[in-house]
Amino acid sequence: MEFTVYHAARGHLPELVRELGDVACVREPLVAAPGPPRPAAWAQNVWLAPKWFSIASIGDGAKQLKAMQRNWAAVPSGLFRRTELIRQKLPKVSARPHVFGDPLPASPLGAWTLWDEKTILASPATSEPFPGGEYTFLENKTDPPSRAYLKLWEAFTRLGVRPAPGETCLDLGGSPGGWTWVLAECGARVVCVDKAPLDPRIAGLPSATFRRGSAFALDPSREPPVDWLFSDVVCYPARLLSLVKRWLESGKCRRFVCTIKFQGETDFQAMEAFRAIPGSRLLHLYNNKHELTWAYLGK
Repeated sequence: MEFTVYHAARGHLPELVRELGDVACVREPLVAAPGPPRPAAWAQNVWLAPKWFSIASIGDGAKQLKAMQRNWAAVPSGLFRRTELIRQKLPKVSARPHVFGDPLPASPLGAWTLWDEKTILASPATSEPFPGGEYTFLENKTDPPSRAYLKLWEAFTRLGVRPAPGETCLDLGGSPGGWTWVLAECGARVVCVDKAPLDPRIAGLPSATFRRGSAFALDPSREPPVDWLFSDVVCYPARLLSLVKRWLESGKCRRFVCTIKFQGETDFQAMEAFRAIPGSRLLHLYNNKHELTWAYLGK
């Protein structure tokens, strides 16, 4: 019977299980569910072609994995010492931080776990090019005023698109300016709207303009068209959804990237409302916390 394995975002296994609904078995951080891959925002990685196979020994397990393909990432879910012994017999997979803007690894990356001493669950194909879907970057520890910029780097990397030079971006609630810095580095013109000021270094960028005020007070009908709208505002998901729908209905913006921040319990109703917007993508970034990233790149 066809099934798919989902690797839960760290600390969010319950959200993934609830999101999937119909599951066959769970062993943290993995969830197996019947059928082909389905949308799963709380999955950090998806195993696209999982299979079970028996092994006679540690060496036999490594041999069978290498017979399928070269590159594998282990996902320990118990039997940690035995898993490590098998991993040591496999080709080493580089774990160097990714340089933002560089091409993603092109070689297929499989994932596997030792289910019991004689059984491996493995998939030679996964949805993400990094082990466990963990997007770690070679960080810039000098220029951005906060580490929030990593979320935008990851979003652009996973979406495969970012603002082009000369495009106009609206950065809502952007203080102290981590996202504004990323957008300016892309060559875009950025208008940041927030009640709190930008970091002076970001405010001084020639392509950045700051407007003091509330992101929710903006009337899209009175604003000039923009190419992108960004929001990392701390607010209830329903309020962000209302803001997004106003801008969508206005036709004044082509593309959106917004962080849905959950206050307390996960708001699954709001989450599904975002997912229901045609053309949407909903994902948990490795650099997210108890939040999701919603992206709209046009229908």
